[in-house]
Amino acid sequence: MIKRVAVVVVAIAVMAATVFWAGGDKASDQAQAQTPITRQADGSLVLALPGVTQPVLDLYEDFDCPICRELHGKVNPTLLKLAAQGRLKVVFHPVTIFVDEPMRSNSIRAAAAARCVPAESWLAYREQLYGMQPEPHGTASGFTLDELVAAGEKAGVRVTGFDACVRGQERAAGHLKDNPQLEGTPTVLLNGQMLGDLAFDPNALEQVVAQFGGTYLES
Repeated sequence: MIKRVAVVVVAIAVMAATVFWAGGDKASDQAQAQTPITRQADGSLVLALPGVTQPVLDLYEDFDCPICRELHGKVNPTLLKLAAQGRLKVVFHPVTIFVDEPMRSNSIRAAAAARCVPAESWLAYREQLYGMQPEPHGTASGFTLDELVAAGEKAGVRVTGFDACVRGQERAAGHLKDNPQLEGTPTVLLNGQMLGDLAFDPNALEQVVAQFGGTYLES
């Protein structure tokens, strides 16, 4: 069962000015494309400019989770913008939360395939995965091996061995080994504090990140 974690009441100071991200802003797009992203030993992906260590937003997501897709659609641009501005360190944790089929196998195939993708192409591949999430949830099988390979082509993955890695599910065992025990997805933590439904509001999320403070790089 998917469930949103309980909302933690956070006092949000009203900012004097709020910068809004626009999908067509070429300067913003370029800055976000230059934000380094690195894969950790546990399969998580860290998106942050050099020297930015605080605050840290940990996002635990299951690619077969409809609510994770909803969260992605609402706040992903804000997360990318804050990371590109040096205002936030984002750690993405792909997980498998489901125990029932076909959701569990869907999730494992997608997460394993995502581990075959080079870190620099991971965000684009993640976008493809959410766009092809199997529907209706709970009954539809999806994320077939052919679809996952094709998603890599659409995301610009050109690394040698990608197709074989996906088709052989070479990263599935590692994904399951690193899979944490969670009550539900998405789970979003800011400096270890559960955000709950606050995480679905891009403006509120941006304000609470500012309230936490952290490392700000000079422009």
